[in-house]
Amino acid sequence: MPRRGRSERATLADVARLAGVSPATASKVLNGRSDVGASTREHVLGVMAEIGYMPTAARHEQTRERSIVTMLDIVESRYAGTVLQGILVAATSAQAELLLRLPLDRPISTSRTAARAWMEEQKASGVVGVIALAVAVPDSVLLAADELEVPIVTIDPIDPIESRLVSIGSTNWAGGRSATEHVIKLGHRRIGWIGGPLGSAPSVERFHGYQAALDSAGVTPDRALIRHEAFSVEAGLRHGHDLLALDERPTAIVAGNDEIAVGVLAAAKELHITVPGELSVTGFDDTPQAQWTTPRLTSVRQPLVGMGRMAVETLLGMADGVQPASRHLQLATTLSVRDSTGPAPSPMSNAHDR
Repeated sequence: MPRRGRSERATLADVARLAGVSPATASKVLNGRSDVGASTREHVLGVMAEIGYMPTAARHEQTRERSIVTMLDIVESRYAGTVLQGILVAATSAQAELLLRLPLDRPISTSRTAARAWMEEQKASGVVGVIALAVAVPDSVLLAADELEVPIVTIDPIDPIESRLVSIGSTNWAGGRSATEHVIKLGHRRIGWIGGPLGSAPSVERFHGYQAALDSAGVTPDRALIRHEAFSVEAGLRHGHDLLALDERPTAIVAGNDEIAVGVLAAAKELHITVPGELSVTGFDDTPQAQWTTPRLTSVRQPLVGMGRMAVETLLGMADGVQPASRHLQLATTLSVRDSTGPAPSPMSNAHDR
């Protein structure tokens, strides 16, 4: 096997193909992992030497100087904190430094020249990739990253899934459907929805799951019970008040995330509406706060820590030339049933004066 020139430098994927092993095995050999047989290790190392494979300087000589940039704008949320926990654990395990950044300012997000200069600066400082946590990635940054071969992985992308990006998420549609089916099985038929912004792909997917569950049960959605705004306690409190003040108020509210659900619980408490006696509430994410509310919140569990870990592992693999099996990876959701949901109240018990 001839050695390649600089212009056609071998990748780890080339090593895996020529050695007849998976990219994951080739990556383990490169990282000195112990869970690879001695003969396989020797064979893969031989192929690396034969074709002149040279890992990146950060990987090969200065492992501890590799850096990962994570961009986010919701540091204070339980959701972001839990995902960051997974990112930090995985980055620490890989001996990579984790750098946090707020969304990029306007010149970088709108100017190709400014975006390329920023990306060159990141790469020169040892950054091997960027994770975008629930924030949009501007086209200027996408182009610069592509030109400079800096991989970007998104977690719960705000924009509809961008074909140029690798994304990590959960089965949002299935989660929205399972939460709605849960309250339908409890006898509820007037089921409200309070979700995040319509520009958020995860929120829209969850809403479509809510709609699918209603349609499957033969329940006609009432537009008066549907709200979209922000993933915040304040939005849940405000829209919760509005829905619960209706002459025909909902007996259940499916929230687009746990923070919205917490706001709904607060609205119910202020209006002296019992949960789950008169109103059932579900959340989404199953963040730690779901078990701190009164009553404890029924919520769709996203594997948030696992999403963070997968993002780092995928990103570092891409930095080594290993492309993921799919560009849009989804982890399964499950419903954690707790105390905030119960049987639908009888029509008489739901009657009220305003």
